[in-house]
Amino acid sequence: MWTKPIMKPLIAASILSADFTALGEAIQQAEAGGADWIHIDVMDGHFVPNLSMGPRVVEACRRVSELPLDVHLMIEDPDRWIPAYADAGASGLTVHVEACPHLHRTIELITELDCRAGVAINPATPTSHLAEVLDQADLLLVMTVNPGYAGQSFISTTMRKVAALAAAREQSGWEYRIQVDGGISPSTAPTALHAGADVFVAASAIFQHPEGPKAGVRALRQALRPVPG
Repeated sequence: MWTKPIMKPLIAASILSADFTALGEAIQQAEAGGADWIHIDVMDGHFVPNLSMGPRVVEACRRVSELPLDVHLMIEDPDRWIPAYADAGASGLTVHVEACPHLHRTIELITELDCRAGVAINPATPTSHLAEVLDQADLLLVMTVNPGYAGQSFISTTMRKVAALAAAREQSGWEYRIQVDGGISPSTAPTALHAGADVFVAASAIFQHPEGPKAGVRALRQALRPVPG
């Protein structure tokens, strides 16, 4: 059963930019560098303009790592696929508010399967769409690019939404994590941290780092350390 952790910064290494001819080795290098989670983007070519990663990829990741598998469902009708990804070894499942007409029911389904329940919003979706589930979700994901492809530029205006969700968390006493995903690198992560984010999804910054995934994770971790004084 998922237990909410303290709000220290976590790094979720997104395999979207990994070398799939050596995926297991890439994941193990990220883990050796200190990654906290492995992030797996699932795309159906309808909700977002790309295709990626079915349950068998999750199963493969589970075989090579004991880290939590953070599965991001960028798909239509996610309720249909949630059990399959939970069975494959997902530790957490994040769905999009834009794709879930019955969001409470979807969160309940994820929770019943003993997974962390996350809810994501796209850059143009206001935080008001999350208002009714702030007390139910374990994680709120603010997309900092339009979902679909790795390597996009960070949308800085999304930090207003991160800050609003952080303020609501502080005022309410709820313990949801705030995740950011898209264009996260050592240069952008401190901005998101300052706004209130505490889970940082990085793909290219880790798996395309010139010195390899281990160095990519370490560079991001260094950027997330508090500045003395």
